[in-house]
Amino acid sequence: MKVYIGKDKFDMAQKAADMAADKIREAIAARGEARIIVATGASQFEFLEALVKEPGIDWTKVTGFHLDEYVGIPVTHKASFRGYMRERFVAKTPQPMKVFNEVNGEAADQEAEIARLEALLRVAPIDVACVGIGENGHLAFNDPPADFDTNRAYLVVPLDHKCRMQQVGEGWFPTVDDVPTHAFSMSIKQIMWSKSIVCTCPDTRKADAVKGAVEGPITNMLPSSILQMHPDCGMFLDPASAAKLTGSY
Repeated sequence: MKVYIGKDKFDMAQKAADMAADKIREAIAARGEARIIVATGASQFEFLEALVKEPGIDWTKVTGFHLDEYVGIPVTHKASFRGYMRERFVAKTPQPMKVFNEVNGEAADQEAEIARLEALLRVAPIDVACVGIGENGHLAFNDPPADFDTNRAYLVVPLDHKCRMQQVGEGWFPTVDDVPTHAFSMSIKQIMWSKSIVCTCPDTRKADAVKGAVEGPITNMLPSSILQMHPDCGMFLDPASAAKLTGSY
């Protein structure tokens, strides 16, 4: 893991977008296509805005996946990650993407939806996963204690109280009772199988999770700590989220 601390969240986002864009361009140059994973949430606003403005990316050769989606949330709900991706990413690339594979949180058959997504993912490796870290240290919606061992591409997982409160704090839901209790989430192993990982994590409220992810022990009680094991992971922080780190970066 390499840690980059930007001057502010915009500088952080631009540095993260630069790395992600480099990986996308390299994949297209080498194989004629790139396959990426994209995260949602408030922490990704500036990063996605910067990524779609990166020069020299032929988006018609890019296949995308997103990390997670609430169970039972319609795409019209303001918290829907399908809706978020359509509005903040897919609609803003300079050319239409080759395909963006959505997680259907309303799927009547959850196992069939997982099998569908897994088949799409396993066609070829993921070139770069663009992810964030939750206030509870989660990676995607893999809340603690996360399953580090499953080989499944996606899981239906329960959301813990701290995770659900984060969604209220970010303004996606009015009360914790309105937040779904379960979500589809890409598994930890599937994320870690990506050739490169770009993790973007701003904000003071993430400082404890960032310290654990970067400097703490690797434990499923702080799922993002597993990123320490990845051979090509960039951790992009702003001064607020990096405030509790003690190392030199």
